[in-house]
Amino acid sequence: MALVVQKYGGTSVGDVERIDRVAGRIASRHGRGDRLVIVVSAMSGVTDSLLRLARQVHPDPMGRELDLLLATGEQTTTALLAMALHAKKVHAVPLTGAQAGIVTDGSHTRARILNIGPKKIHQLLDEGSVVVVAGFQGQDLQGSITTLGRGGSDLTAIALAAALKADLCEIYTDVEGVYTADPRLVPTATKLDEISYDEMLEMAAAGSKVMQSRSVEFAKKFRVVFEVRSSFSEARGTMVKAEAKSMEDVVVRGVSLERNQAKLTIPAVPDRPGVAAKIFSSVADHGVSVDMIVQNVSDRGLTDITFTVNRDSLSRALRIIEPAVQELQASAPRAQEGVAKLSVVGIGMRSHSGVAARLFQALADAGVNVQMISTSEIKISVVIDEDSAERAVCAVHDAFGLSGRASAAEGNRA
Repeated sequence: MALVVQKYGGTSVGDVERIDRVAGRIASRHGRGDRLVIVVSAMSGVTDSLLRLARQVHPDPMGRELDLLLATGEQTTTALLAMALHAKKVHAVPLTGAQAGIVTDGSHTRARILNIGPKKIHQLLDEGSVVVVAGFQGQDLQGSITTLGRGGSDLTAIALAAALKADLCEIYTDVEGVYTADPRLVPTATKLDEISYDEMLEMAAAGSKVMQSRSVEFAKKFRVVFEVRSSFSEARGTMVKAEAKSMEDVVVRGVSLERNQAKLTIPAVPDRPGVAAKIFSSVADHGVSVDMIVQNVSDRGLTDITFTVNRDSLSRALRIIEPAVQELQASAPRAQEGVAKLSVVGIGMRSHSGVAARLFQALADAGVNVQMISTSEIKISVVIDEDSAERAVCAVHDAFGLSGRASAAEGNRA
């Protein structure tokens, strides 16, 4: 008998019919003898609906009360799925995150897991029950309900798999796995059979919405191998696991695109130590995440600093940096919306040259101008006009030979 942790996302349990279908899948698996722990998200759209309700009552709801409210979304799904399993003659026990032994810090709406005490879950499994756990939530040391941030049900599943020493962890969603690019943008995109933790992390940071990056970090830390697969088919998905030597044969694993970006430039900044720290410390202190940063070559003691933020954070970022800009006597900031970030990712980039040249040539051939460049050991990202984003993704995807399973490996070795 295998101990399996399964996670079902919001679209997989989006209505009663889908919950019943998931229950049928679980009942079949349980009938084959596997011991199952099921983690569920809120039904599709429920979390957003609860947020709208909260903001109708208060424009900026407090974290503790907001967590108490948002946690009910997953708890509703947990109870309904357990009922659906009972209807199929499967004994199931629904648990909140706290009842499942998930202990977090006190950072409401973005709590971090401190510990998991799996004793209760093991006891229920030994009794033959299917354990259904509300994802996205836990309990702090003071006994208050906390939530783990957007995509937190992924983290719940990975963390439980680590704590329980599960044989398998399966993340069920509405896509059949991780693709070489978004198939809605690139019709020739293909599903990957496997991907390393580092590649998955970079793709998540670059705009891929398949997995929450914190859950991948947790999986890498505790060596939890997991599979991303669809709840709407029986097809095998994509295995996410530790890097293997053979993975380096594929230079570029995939192409990601993140649209909702904005670019902010501060001209004529004094070129001296501590200036960048002053600007970005104030941004960080106000909870605004900065992505790419470029500083131009100094000219007569002055330089320009350009960085990108999420488009929704642009107006806030402008307000935050204004005092620092005035103190530094820099020129007025310039903001630009309508930009996107395109990234190519692959651990094979460590041992193969020419990736940047091929990327830039593909963009040039497609008539796409590059505004900013950022690199890591296994990723190259560029900022481009959003209007040319789809054309750029298709051109880059083709340039690296990612279209078609057979051609992917050959094209990347070229």
